[in-house]
Parts: sequence; C-alpha cells; structure tokens
Amino acid sequence: MRIENEIKLDYKDVLIRPKRSTLRSRKEVDLNRVYKFRNSKNKWTGIPIMAANMDGVGTFEMANSLSNLGLFTCITKHNNPEVWHDNYYGDNRYVAVSVGTKLKEYAEAKEIISAQKLDWICIDIANGYSEHFVDFVRLVRNEYPKINIIAGNVVTADMTQELILAGADVVKVGIGPGSVCTTRIQTGVGYPQLSAVIECADAAHGLGGHIIADGGCICPGDVAKAFGAGADFVMLGGMFSGHEEGGGEETILDGKKLRIFYGMSSNTAMNKHSGGVADYRSSEGRTVFVPDRGPVLDTVLDILGGLRSTCTYVGAPSLKQLSKCTTFIRTTQQFNSVFVK
Repeated sequence: MRIENEIKLDYKDVLIRPKRSTLRSRKEVDLNRVYKFRNSKNKWTGIPIMAANMDGVGTFEMANSLSNLGLFTCITKHNNPEVWHDNYYGDNRYVAVSVGTKLKEYAEAKEIISAQKLDWICIDIANGYSEHFVDFVRLVRNEYPKINIIAGNVVTADMTQELILAGADVVKVGIGPGSVCTTRIQTGVGYPQLSAVIECADAAHGLGGHIIADGGCICPGDVAKAFGAGADFVMLGGMFSGHEEGGGEETILDGKKLRIFYGMSSNTAMNKHSGGVADYRSSEGRTVFVPDRGPVLDTVLDILGGLRSTCTYVGAPSLKQLSKCTTFIRTTQQFNSVFVK
C-alpha cells in the first residue's frame, strides 16, 4: 500500500484565468481540428466533440445529425450488421463501430466495417488495465493497419502510452466521472478527471498519440476545461442525453416528458443486453429520467458557443491554441448559485 500526496483536480476545482485578447468576436474562433494519427497514418478534420457509445446517446439518428455538423459519434455496441444496414447513412469520417473484447462481438464488428467501409473502431471496456485488452488492441491493429482505433478506458500516463504502442490512435481517458457511472462508489477506483486528462494528454502527445476526455462534463465550461487541459477530443454522455435523436423510453411525470438514461454497466443495461446481472458482478451504473430536450442541434450550438467564448477570453484564435493559452486557477466556488435549484 502507498499514498500519493500530490493533489489531483477535477473540473469543479478550477476556473480558466482570462487573458488579454486581440479577438473582436466569437465568430473569429475556429473550432475545427486537423489530426494525423500515429498508427493508422490517417488525417481527420472536424470539431472534436463526440457522442458517447451509450444507449440514448450513441444512436444512428444522433450520428446522422452530428455528422452534418462535423461532430463525432461512437455507435453503441449492441447493433448487429443488419441494424447497421437498415439505419446508418452518416459520414464515415465521424462514426465509429464499438466493440468489447469478446470474439463474437469482434466478428460482427468486422462484418460491419467491411459492409459500411468504416474508418473507425472503438474498443471499449470499463477496465483498460487488463493485459488481454492490450493484446486485443494489438490484434485489431495487426488485422486493420489503416483503421483509426479508439481504445479505453484508462486514467494514467503509463497505460495511455502502452495502448498507443499496442496500436491505438486515440485513448479514452476516464474511470468513474460520468453522471450515470457508479464505479467509484462500487469499487473505490478512479482518478479526478482534470488531472487524468492533463497527465494522459502529456503522455500521449509525447508519442504522437491522442486522447479523448471521456466523462465528467456537466456544462460547456467543463468541455472548455477539458480542451484546455490538453484533450484532443471530448466525449459527452449526459450532456447529449434526453434528445429526440437518442430515442429511448419516454414517460410523463407531472405533465413533463422525460427520457430514460442509464449507465452501460447498470442493472437496466445488463437486463436489456445481457439477460441480467451475472452473479459474480454488481451494477456500476444508475438509471435516471432526464427532461426531454428536443433536437440535439440546440445543445450543440450552446456547447460550441461556450467554447468559442472561452477562446475569446484567453486570446485563442482557434481550438488548437486553447491549451497553450490556458492557465487554471484553483477555486472553492465555480459560480453564484443563489438562483440555482
């Protein structure tokens, strides 16, 4: 047993310090990024915000809407090739098929990649520290030398680098920060998300790799903090929940329409996709109902508007420059909450 005494920080622990800026308007800020990936050697251009591969978020309808705006979607795992054939008509630059490490899932993913000519695969398990996970990433890279591989989740520099060296182009960073994730409660395992992003981004960039800040954002300001901390992409689950494109079960409570949203390791998800919770594990997610939020476009514009405003406050003419212009200050209060319920 050992204790690390260095303070680790979350998004709620900091604010971004404003700086002198020559920008006249938010319209001047360029949010597009151009990346060249270390292992696939491919180039990608777009706005690096992702919809998470969760029920109610990572749907085909969400992908079709977000791809029109240059945003990315990781489609949920539980769609077979026939479902893809019948529902997908998005832009391959902005969509990934998701898979775990089970060979049956991978066989279906290979069929989908071939049929849809996809450019991306997201290898997604809760615990990216398993040796067999690294071996699986290496297997996929050997079979698909030109595909862009997302792999995760991890929260430390050493595993970020190991996954990149095994063949991942983009590493997903985050254990337990999500709004419907209870891993930290059930296991006691995790890492404050801002520090995880800072440390993993530094490790990845040293090898020419990239990272996704996955989870923990509850407002546009947190998205800005993630990019300021060095994230190449930011993945959103809760912030993209409750929209028409996510579908999901609806209910009416006190005259208000609500939509179901749940973690992918929750009782709800395992009952739906796995026939129940296995006797050797427990639920690590919660199920909630969120207010219906209509089309996702309004939420996207709100996030992008906040991000542009951040850039003008620190003098960053583009999203690429944001991390170079960011200075975090530690704080005990984020905002005045007198009228916040």
